Amino acid sequence: MQFISYLINGLGLGSVYAIIALGYTMVYGIAKMLNFAHGDVIMIGAYIAFFAIMNFGLPLIPAVLLAILACTVLGVVIERLAYKPLRQAPSLAVLITAIGVSYFLQNGAQLLWSSSTKVFPAVLPSGSLQIGDLSVSWLTLITIIVCVLVMAVLTLFISRTKTGRAMRACSEDKGAATLMGINVNFIISVTFAIGSGLAAIASVLLCSTYPSVYPTLGSMPGIKAFTAAVFGGIGSIPGAFLGGLLLGIIEILAKAYISTQLSDAIVFAVLIIVLLIKPTGLLGRKLSEKV
Repeated sequence: MQFISYLINGLGLGSVYAIIALGYTMVYGIAKMLNFAHGDVIMIGAYIAFFAIMNFGLPLIPAVLLAILACTVLGVVIERLAYKPLRQAPSLAVLITAIGVSYFLQNGAQLLWSSSTKVFPAVLPSGSLQIGDLSVSWLTLITIIVCVLVMAVLTLFISRTKTGRAMRACSEDKGAATLMGINVNFIISVTFAIGSGLAAIASVLLCSTYPSVYPTLGSMPGIKAFTAAVFGGIGSIPGAFLGGLLLGIIEILAKAYISTQLSDAIVFAVLIIVLLIKPTGLLGRKLSEKV
């Protein structure tokens, strides 16, 4: 029964990683770039939600919507100012720019809100659901449900809407998509907007689990979510979902049965082993290049 409890907690943590990883994998799948500032968008979303609740007294849902709006606008601004001018630049230049944007957001947060840690308010239901001998916290259940809903809505959006089909076309071949009349720049901006909005949702779930807000909040969750995206297959939306869940389960089981201090090392070791066996990730596709 204890193992099942650890498994459910792992799914809860993995759900947060999965939501963040979706932002990474969507941007990579369409723009073919790694947005390492994505973790810091999570941090901005956490601060917006914190101040909306504590300073303006907004309920949970309006505070989350405000954080989503702020992060969506921030994501589009970052894409337009930092990444769009580098559309044809080497990947190394884009990578360095992404790291620069990350440090800019972190230091900007320190200047605006100081580097002191703020305690995120308890906005989600506390307590637990008792099923026989099994006790599951409401926070974990809500996190898993939100993740499944996000995945379902995103899948429907990608497969059923005109913009979603345009995103898939851009992912396959941006040149051919342009010839078919698709505005590739607009689609990339939409992708950044959706990924950043998901980061805001993840920030509230993350801060509800670990109730601390500080300028480097998004660094480690961002790295782990990127690991989850690579684990599942970077560029694959189902892969990001699966990778996030598995990563959370591995981390919780490693903390429970091996070592709390070594849990992160075990997570990254499992990633290395998986990539040695399957370099494209669990659900990644091997793309053939025409020469």
